[in-house]
Amino acid sequence: MTAVVTAERRLMEGSEAMAEAAIAAGCRFFAGYPMTPFTELLEHLAKKLPEVGGVCINAESELEAVGMAWGALATGARAATGSTGQGLSLMQESFSEITLAELPLVVFNMARGQQDYFQATRGGGHGDYRHIVLAPLDITEAVELTQLAFHLADKWRNPVLVYGDYLLAHTYEAVSIEPIDVPSLPAKEWAVDGSAGGTGDSRLVTPLGLGKHGHEAPGIERHLRNITAKLGEIEREEQRVETAFCDDAETVVVAFGTPAKFVRYVVGQLRAEGERVGFVRPISLWPYPHAAVADATAGATTVGVFELCAGQMIDDVRLAVLGRAPIVGIGGISTDGSGFGVGPLLDADVIRERVLVLHRGGAGAELPPLPVNERG
Repeated sequence: MTAVVTAERRLMEGSEAMAEAAIAAGCRFFAGYPMTPFTELLEHLAKKLPEVGGVCINAESELEAVGMAWGALATGARAATGSTGQGLSLMQESFSEITLAELPLVVFNMARGQQDYFQATRGGGHGDYRHIVLAPLDITEAVELTQLAFHLADKWRNPVLVYGDYLLAHTYEAVSIEPIDVPSLPAKEWAVDGSAGGTGDSRLVTPLGLGKHGHEAPGIERHLRNITAKLGEIEREEQRVETAFCDDAETVVVAFGTPAKFVRYVVGQLRAEGERVGFVRPISLWPYPHAAVADATAGATTVGVFELCAGQMIDDVRLAVLGRAPIVGIGGISTDGSGFGVGPLLDADVIRERVLVLHRGGAGAELPPLPVNERG
C-alpha cells in the first residue's frame, strides 16, 4: 500500500491561501494593481511567485496588468490577473479579446460585496463571450476552486473568474494546500513560444480567426461560431451546485459565495427546529445551474434569494423557476463604512429573522427593514 502524504494544515489568511493554491496549480505569471480587498492577494503573489521561478508585476494600472497577462498567456504560460470589480471594469475590452482569442486567463475578483454579479456573469465587453465563474464559500473551497480555475481555463481555452470578496480575502482558516486531482491536458500546440520560428509553421494567436500566410484558418465567422459551440459545451458540462433539505421544503433560499455560509447555517438551524426550509448554493455562477435550481425548488411554495446587493442573481433564479413559485429577494445593500460589504445584514440572527418571516408569511409577507449601518 502506498502511503498518502497530506500537506500540513496552517492557519492562513484567505489571500495567502489562494496565492499558494494558484502557485500549486502552476501559475507562474501574475500582474495586478493594488486595490482593497484585492491588494493582499497581489502582495502574497509578489512574495511567493519569485520563490518558484515565477514573476509578479505590480502594474501601472489594471489596463497594463491585463495586457501583461495576455502576453504571458500567448506563450503558453499559466497566467492570471485580478482586482476588485472597479478595477475589472477597466479590463473589459481585453477580457473580450482574450476570450475570443481563446486564451486561458484566470481572473480573481476580490469584490466589495456582491454587486459585481452582472459584471462577472454577463460581462461588460463586446462580442459573444462568457467567462466561467466560480464562487467559493470559504477559504478551504477557495483553495480547491482556485486550482480548478487554472485547469478549466486550459481545458476549454477560456477565461475563468474566481469570485471572492473581503471576507474570503481577510479572514483566517486552517487549510492545507494540496494539489487537486484533475485529468491531464494536451500540450499547448497553439502557444506562440518561438519554437516554430523559421519553420514555416509559426503560430498566430488572434480573436479574429486568422492564420499565418499559407496556412488554413477558419476566418472570423467560423471562428466565432466555433467559440459559440464551445460555450454550449461548457454550459452543459461545468455546472456546479450544492443543495440541502430541498426534498420536502416549502421555502427554499438561494445564496452564493461567502454569505451563503451564513444562510446555510441558518437553514440548518431551522431544519433542526422542524421548519421545512431548504438551501441552494450555485457554485458556478456561469454556467448557472438552472436545472438544479429548478429541481431543488420544484416543490416549494416560496423561493427566497439572499444576496448582498440590490438584486442581480435573482434574475437567474427567476429564469430557473419560470414562474412556478413566487421569488422574493431577502437580501439587500448592506455594507460597512468602507463599502466592503460586511454590513449588519451579514448576521446569522438577522438572516434567520428574514427567512422565518418569508417562510411563515409567504411571498406577501412584509420583511423587516434592512438593518442600517449607522457609520455607513
